[in-house]
Amino acid sequence: MKLRMKQLAVLLFSSVLLLSACGGKGSGGDGGEAKTGAGDGKAAMDSTANITWINMLHTTSTPTGKVQSMIEEKTNTKIKFSWIPDASKEERINTALASNSLADIVTLTILDNSSVRNALKSGMFWEVEPYLDEFPNLATISEDKRRSASIAGKLYGVPFQKDMARNGVIIRKDWLDKLGLSVPKTTDELMAVAKAFTEQDPDGNGVKDTVGFADRNDLIYGAFKTLGSYFGTPNNWKVDESGKLTPEFETEGYAKTMDFMKTLYDNGYINKDFAVTAKTDQQEAFAQGRAGIYVGALFDGKNLLNLSKGVQDGMELVLVNNITSTGNESDRAIWAGNNGIGGLLAFPKSEVKDEAELKRILKFVNDLMDEEIYALMTYGIEGVHYTVDADMAVTILDNDLWKQEVQPFSSSRPKEPGYKIHDKDPLKVEASKLILENEKYAVLNPVYSLESETYTTMGSELQKIITDATYKYILGSLDMAGFKAEVEKWRKSGGDKIISEYEAAYKEAKS
Repeated sequence: MKLRMKQLAVLLFSSVLLLSACGGKGSGGDGGEAKTGAGDGKAAMDSTANITWINMLHTTSTPTGKVQSMIEEKTNTKIKFSWIPDASKEERINTALASNSLADIVTLTILDNSSVRNALKSGMFWEVEPYLDEFPNLATISEDKRRSASIAGKLYGVPFQKDMARNGVIIRKDWLDKLGLSVPKTTDELMAVAKAFTEQDPDGNGVKDTVGFADRNDLIYGAFKTLGSYFGTPNNWKVDESGKLTPEFETEGYAKTMDFMKTLYDNGYINKDFAVTAKTDQQEAFAQGRAGIYVGALFDGKNLLNLSKGVQDGMELVLVNNITSTGNESDRAIWAGNNGIGGLLAFPKSEVKDEAELKRILKFVNDLMDEEIYALMTYGIEGVHYTVDADMAVTILDNDLWKQEVQPFSSSRPKEPGYKIHDKDPLKVEASKLILENEKYAVLNPVYSLESETYTTMGSELQKIITDATYKYILGSLDMAGFKAEVEKWRKSGGDKIISEYEAAYKEAKS
């Protein structure tokens, strides 16, 4: 954002460099507006702001239509987006950081990237926490989310606020009803439902062609990690009062989860090829009536029901988020994906020259969190893209038009949960309700914002040892002694260094 007017050049998608949207800005005056001084801060806050923004694009094309102009009108800004296809974000962000080809706002969604973390720690971006409480919407960002989004104890941008914990269990309610089964509330009851769906012909076709669970080759976003929450598994790491860290795969909850999955596999209550099944195939298997239990994002219920149309037209679903292994409400838990953080809106000092400019940008981000602008960026323009009833339930008028003119802005919303306006679809309404309820039981990753050099350089390679060992245990080619031997291999190959580095970082962050 420059309060002085200036001609900006935007990198085209085909450019090798990410962009040069703010090139030459550091060279002093160029005949544009004068810099805003401390004495005219209110005038700066009320003035029209010219803002450049490096942002992510999760759709095939950039938005057309009038949504952007309406956002500009309501925020008193002129916005120049430089869209980066999500598939190439890492390469392009790295290039932009290395060449200092930045913009007033830079969307950083890969906080575990070493180049991003080093840039943040280097002082390239403004530290914003001292200013957040000056703005009503920014002030509502919770302490947990501020800490989770911090790097080395400092918050170098406004956190993207995502749903804290989206996952749960989706079950064929029509199959439960046909077999006279209740909605399960414990892992034992869930196992019993899986058994019945496999053995008692829930679709009534007289053929043994169904299983309980449809799962995929993903120990995080598939069934495993959510089931792990029900058995008390920590979210990646367990930390005690002294700051000692234990990896999740060395806990009792993780072992119980492996045993649960092994029982499903051994008895045929889960698709036998789950370890090599893609998400699309998993969802198709469920939608086509080959399985009756799906563990994943509760929002997936709507998509599963849509996929079933014309194939399983009698499908009814129930969404479940309150399963425990003990039956005790006090034991409810669900892992928090990325601690509810989707990255940062960061403000480089090379482009945002002083505190007055920073505050004007923060006001803009604060305004984006208003319900009216959230509705624009989520549903579009009322009467053009959607209608809304008295309960604030939205009906999209033209899905193709919405995809072209509105959907690209979804990656730009600083906050997603907690608004009154909502999708009219009843499954979506129920999913939103349960996901919001999940926040009370969300288990955070205690080292999410911390650094381990060994993890940065070797984490993925070392994690493969554990992932392979977990699958081998479930599939029966490894016993518990063999699994523990693989854990020891992980420790000796660098895991012990990861633990010690995280423990040191945790202690420093607490001091």
